[in-house]
Amino acid sequence: MIDTHCHVHFTDYGENRADVIGRTQKKGVEMITIGTQTSTSLEAIQTAEQYEGVWCTVGLHPSHTHPYTLHADQNEVTDTHVELFDKDDYRKLVERSNKVVAIGEVGLDYYRLPTEAEDVADVKLKQKTELWKAIELATEVNLPLVLHVRDAHTDMVSIIEAAQTRGMMSRGAVIHCFTGTTEEARVYHRLGILTSFTGIITFGDKKHPEKLTPLMKTVQDLPLEMMMIETDAPYLAPEPHRGKQNEPWMVQYVAEKIAALKGITTEEVDRVTTKTAQHFFGL
Repeated sequence: MIDTHCHVHFTDYGENRADVIGRTQKKGVEMITIGTQTSTSLEAIQTAEQYEGVWCTVGLHPSHTHPYTLHADQNEVTDTHVELFDKDDYRKLVERSNKVVAIGEVGLDYYRLPTEAEDVADVKLKQKTELWKAIELATEVNLPLVLHVRDAHTDMVSIIEAAQTRGMMSRGAVIHCFTGTTEEARVYHRLGILTSFTGIITFGDKKHPEKLTPLMKTVQDLPLEMMMIETDAPYLAPEPHRGKQNEPWMVQYVAEKIAALKGITTEEVDRVTTKTAQHFFGL
């Protein structure tokens, strides 16, 4: 089983990082730890190089591209600042280690936007500009993309279509932590883009736990062959650990939920999603 998107290198884990990775390895789970700017991308590389079964990506989270959307969570990054996607810097990170298996996470995040229309346009333009740089680099170094998409489906689809028309993104992409609709997922799938699911699919309606959420229904509707599984650890711990610090081994709960929703075995979910991840990332 592979947790295709975690941040095990983040400072949230502190001195417990080795224990977290050890617990994950004992359960037979491999992991890909995801960079979010140059500093955390370097840390992801350093972490991946220390352990078997750990790979990494390098990329710039869209929230870091503009002062308005900048993360202020010092637990996430060691050096929080606005950053541009410098292709030369990220190329050097790619060349630094064969543990780097993708460019990401990069993308578009329109969840928190200014109130003034002019400022909104500025934020969106900046995110799109930096995303295009990442797409260019991924194409040049022949790596897939890990895409962050939040409240930005239409713009992301337009960019993917434009990139593919130009012969870019030959290694494809995955939409990480997919929470959209079935139809949105099918649009990505028609473009050859995978969708990845987190512990959010285990979050039911507290008042009516027997009811399926829209996201659960989406999981039922989509082909398993177009899915990957992830934790986004240390965030989004699945049930029954919701609200606690997430760990990569907890991806097993995501697999179990998909199996339950589709009426198949967890082993089948593991087999198919692992094969997909190995092919996508070139593991």
